[in-house]
Amino acid sequence: MLKQKRIRDYGLKIGSLETGTLNAITDVPGVKVGHATLDDGAIQTGVTAILPHSGNVFKEKLIASSHVINGFGKTMGTIQMQELGTLETPILLTNTLSIGMAADTLIDYVLEKNPEIGLTTGTVNPVIGECNDMFLNDIRAKALKPEHVRQALDAASAEFQEGAVGAGRGMLCYSLKGGIGSASRLMELDGHTYTMGVLVLSNFGMLSDLRINGKAVGQELKQFILQKQEEKDKGSVMVIVSTDLPVSERQLNRIIKRSVAGLSRTGSIITHGSGEIVIGFSTAVKIPHQKPKVALSLIRVHEEDLDLAFRAVGEATEEAVLNSLVTAEAVVGRGGNERPAFKDLIEEFGVALL
Repeated sequence: MLKQKRIRDYGLKIGSLETGTLNAITDVPGVKVGHATLDDGAIQTGVTAILPHSGNVFKEKLIASSHVINGFGKTMGTIQMQELGTLETPILLTNTLSIGMAADTLIDYVLEKNPEIGLTTGTVNPVIGECNDMFLNDIRAKALKPEHVRQALDAASAEFQEGAVGAGRGMLCYSLKGGIGSASRLMELDGHTYTMGVLVLSNFGMLSDLRINGKAVGQELKQFILQKQEEKDKGSVMVIVSTDLPVSERQLNRIIKRSVAGLSRTGSIITHGSGEIVIGFSTAVKIPHQKPKVALSLIRVHEEDLDLAFRAVGEATEEAVLNSLVTAEAVVGRGGNERPAFKDLIEEFGVALL
């Protein structure tokens, strides 16, 4: 995607299922992703926008759910999402101290498109997720502004950059540079092909734990770097799951819980200080905001078909994390703090991934 070298370009195949055309969350029809990136000395941060479909999400809501793997993190909008089982705005990812600004800007964005909100109908539930980028970014400066959120929303497209971009600009992963990563899997059910797409904002893990396709790559790399540094996992990860599989919000919740399998296969042990939060949505059915004259009829797959979806979300999450690592560039930020790029290290020290 956008000519970046991803994990498969190193000869690795993660899992057994086939990928979509782009091997990204945007393989789910209608889903788009956009970034705004700030890269200026001590300011190393950004915002990433996920647009769930090409229409008006407030008027045509989607089945949605969220799941907390470890609650050392912050989100906005997930309480109502869990209660009603729907998503009605784009999803924004950013740094911890920019949640309020991002939410306020997203509210304005939706109000402009829906003049009836707050007058003849209810208000709106913006969905925001975060990770803490304070090691590389001067997070107290709160450099992100509304125009950056608008830039990310306006830039959303099917093809997008990964790595140290958008919300991922200042993030770390397995003690290296992390950020945005994505992957997808195809699911064949009853003569139909469905897609499972995942996007991660990776900011978690210790280098010694990193595993790639079962190989302890982190242990090999650790002998070359971090000799005098104490490793601690104080980060987080946001996992965004999209699918066109017809499911209920309960079934979707069961699916997104399995993203933890993908995180674990990369080496994560879900530490105390790491917030792992998953948000998922299905584009298969659109829920009208206005009450229709007849009862809604919602289709869903049989429960016994969910195992394929469980496998797909685990594989896509695992590969998305690895793509976030291998596409990221080295960044020097606040106070001269820096984290090396995974791709530079494996080339410098000749670490084999296969």
